[in-house]
Amino acid sequence: QLPTGLYKRVLVIMHDSILPYMNEPTLMIDFLTVAYGIGGAISLLALNGLFILIHQHNLEYPDFYKKLYSLLDPSIYHVKYRARFFHLTDLFLSSSHLPAYLVAAFIKRLSRLALTAPPEALLMVIPFICNLFRRHPVCRVLVHRPNGPEGMAEDPYIMEEEEPSESRALQSSLWEIKSLQNHYHPDVAKAAAVLNQSLSEMEDDLSGLLELSGYELFDKEVKKKAIDVPLEFEQVRGLFGKKNDIFAEHFTLD
Repeated sequence: QLPTGLYKRVLVIMHDSILPYMNEPTLMIDFLTVAYGIGGAISLLALNGLFILIHQHNLEYPDFYKKLYSLLDPSIYHVKYRARFFHLTDLFLSSSHLPAYLVAAFIKRLSRLALTAPPEALLMVIPFICNLFRRHPVCRVLVHRPNGPEGMAEDPYIMEEEEPSESRALQSSLWEIKSLQNHYHPDVAKAAAVLNQSLSEMEDDLSGLLELSGYELFDKEVKKKAIDVPLEFEQVRGLFGKKNDIFAEHFTLD
């Protein structure tokens, strides 16, 4: 066991400063799998090293996607390593051979957590979900049930279920994205409205959205050119602006 701070420092540089220079990178399998099981930020950072071992050194991790699914909690949209996590999650979900129930579970959980996410995270995760629909068209059944499954009074999706296959995501609907179409931020509402139309075959480029911050959104809004909106048809007269107001005889506006 290592102190949390040391764990993070090691895992941040594991994929580019340690594994490439080892004669036998597979020696790090136990260390990375244990780190992946700890949870929180340590699990997120262990993904980089595991990705290399899985794709380059034939590491088999039977419960990998179950653990990845469990990492999706409300903090995932707020953590410091959000960009790294979603970049790797995008790679892990890129295979067209993944079962539909698994992809649907990820889509549904990301959508549910999006209800409490900040705007900068929503502008990233909505295109992320759209890309998953492009890769796995069978999951579009979630979009075609805007009002939920017929004959059911509540959402059948089980948020607390740790096993994706038991979450009943494919029987659910994406009412969460429908709710985001009324979001207070116009860019988020516009992004969510894309699912009302037929998705293009070309995937959205997420590279410029992964690092998007609240400061950048605020700066963008501040730099927008203001539009002059007429507030009064008649020129204001007197204190309260009425024509024959007695206050107009005693008060004037400079």
